[in-house]
Amino acid sequence: MFKKILIANRGEIACRVIKTAKKMGIKTVAIYSDADRNALHVQMADEAVHIGPSPANQSYIVIDKVMDAIKKTGAEAVHPGYGFLSENSKFAEALEAAGVAFIGPPKGAIEAMGDKITSKKIAQEANVSTVPGYMGLIADAEEAVKISNDVGYPVMIKASAGGGGKGMRIAWNDQEAREGFQSSKNEAASSFGDDRIFIEKFVTQPRHIEIQVLADSHGNAVYLHERECSIQRRNQKVIEEAPSPFLDEATRKAMGEQSVALAQAVGYTSAGTVEFIVDGDRNFYFLEMNTRLQVEHPVTELITGIDLVEQMIRVAYGETLPFKQDDLKINGWAMESRLYAEDPYRGFLPSIGRLTRYRPPVEMANKKKAVRNDTGVYEGGEISMYYDPMIAKLCTWAPDRATAIEEMRLALDTFEVEGIGHNIPFLAAVYEHEKFTSGNMTTAFIEEEYPDGFDGVTLPEATLHRIAAATAAMHRLAEIRRSRISGRMDNHERHVGSDWVVTLQGQSYPLTIAADKEGATVALGDDDTFRVESDWTPGDPLARLMVDGSPLVLKIGKVPSGFRVRYRGADLKVQVRTPRQAELAALMPEKQPPDTSKMLLCPMPGLIVKVDVAEGDEVQEGQALCTVEAMKMENILRAERKGRVSKINAGAGDSLAVDDVIMEFE
Repeated sequence: MFKKILIANRGEIACRVIKTAKKMGIKTVAIYSDADRNALHVQMADEAVHIGPSPANQSYIVIDKVMDAIKKTGAEAVHPGYGFLSENSKFAEALEAAGVAFIGPPKGAIEAMGDKITSKKIAQEANVSTVPGYMGLIADAEEAVKISNDVGYPVMIKASAGGGGKGMRIAWNDQEAREGFQSSKNEAASSFGDDRIFIEKFVTQPRHIEIQVLADSHGNAVYLHERECSIQRRNQKVIEEAPSPFLDEATRKAMGEQSVALAQAVGYTSAGTVEFIVDGDRNFYFLEMNTRLQVEHPVTELITGIDLVEQMIRVAYGETLPFKQDDLKINGWAMESRLYAEDPYRGFLPSIGRLTRYRPPVEMANKKKAVRNDTGVYEGGEISMYYDPMIAKLCTWAPDRATAIEEMRLALDTFEVEGIGHNIPFLAAVYEHEKFTSGNMTTAFIEEEYPDGFDGVTLPEATLHRIAAATAAMHRLAEIRRSRISGRMDNHERHVGSDWVVTLQGQSYPLTIAADKEGATVALGDDDTFRVESDWTPGDPLARLMVDGSPLVLKIGKVPSGFRVRYRGADLKVQVRTPRQAELAALMPEKQPPDTSKMLLCPMPGLIVKVDVAEGDEVQEGQALCTVEAMKMENILRAERKGRVSKINAGAGDSLAVDDVIMEFE
């Protein structure tokens, strides 16, 4: 077996590969840029080599720099992770020339399948059903518009070398095709060093289902069943699960066998993924083959018990697959949530900064459930503007889908992230949504269910009652503690009353607390009584309670006369007052937020790429005002209404913080 491998990647996937290598007794080499000098993957590896400045196109995707690191450390093999150089045939060729094993497919398979244009042509020649589109190279935006009209709107504009949702745009008209082509081209050049673009028909109401394949160099190939990846935002997967709640056994078998046949047709070895669009009648259409490990591979590992990274390493070493197709059964159900450094309340725009608090749920596994968290960050570390905004991949497993979802809900409840914007509230909301829990979703789920963006969740009345009872009991504990610290009275508990009014989500609940040594009984009116038990200590940011015997986990922040409570996608200001305080509070006027309606504010930390208007210009609703780049994604900011530009405060090349004023209107 290899004695030392280099991981040509960063972040959580580098950490993931290092874990398996250590388990196999293989030493590891990390590479890092300026921004990643203190990164977790650097700390975990046995050796680390600095390879250049922070931008990926000056470090992680510069083949010569990676090859130099291999030479310096004597690594015998390279695992590329995903993204960066993972599907770059020139990199595989350079490794082959240097006598270094590539823990991935052969160069020929990468060239045949790794390029989306080439792979679709091969699939068509093999009579595999594909989505209509234009596979040739596209010269400019005007040609993109002409092709889009020929294919028929809506169309998908995609980077040929793309992945992870980068370099992808949906266009519904000529203007969006023109703008989308240029933005996709720019993102593709920045992220992959390859700006080729192709266009295909965007199939409405599809499900995105993919098949995991694994092949060795001795002619053996298997499929490890499917993953459902239909919950997507901006064409980037957010939640994945295995198996799919939609497929029947016959469709699963047909998709799997077709995937294996395609892999064998191109002499594929190692792990790879064949992606399909599946319609409502379970007709499936080949999209592309990813010649690398996928972000969502952990759910496949959880339902099959196969360590895909280990098998990739063994295949690269020349070993034979230790199992046959009939050995690969589906065991239980697994869910994966991608935690991103992005603000769901601001259109999911990227968020950067320091993780002032990062406490994931405890990883565990037994016959009834499992929790797994693949991550590349740590408390006190920084989320950089230079790379993908993923914080972690949180996975749960259980014997059935409903239980796996419930385990994920609890895991998200206990996941503490502070210091940056993150999408945990949105993930929690999805897992509560009836369309998701029923399995009746398509890739249009987020677009259909959150057409105006995500602004939090309105919790049902029964849940509000549970939270009101819990926070009242917590507030009582905090009041007793304050009395003890101040020394106001000897009998602290007698000093703290039993009658309170809890206000949250626009509702007020008068209640009475009867406390004892084990907890408190909280009565909301005559018929609604809750038993609340907890070991929560005032000041703890996470409250784990039992309410009537069922777990309730709340993220807690302090506000005057109460708490900020975050739970299952809702962000609540909870006020706990005495009846007299509540009576007086009702007479107080609400503080009004400042008027920013005549300003264009920067929605995220980023770089102004260009400004499309000048002072004095009249703009129309929907008109592009400027483009802001953050985490390699270009975001076009548009006018919300008709108006005239009175002042421009920022220009191309300026770096801005959240809510900096870009321009003002009359």
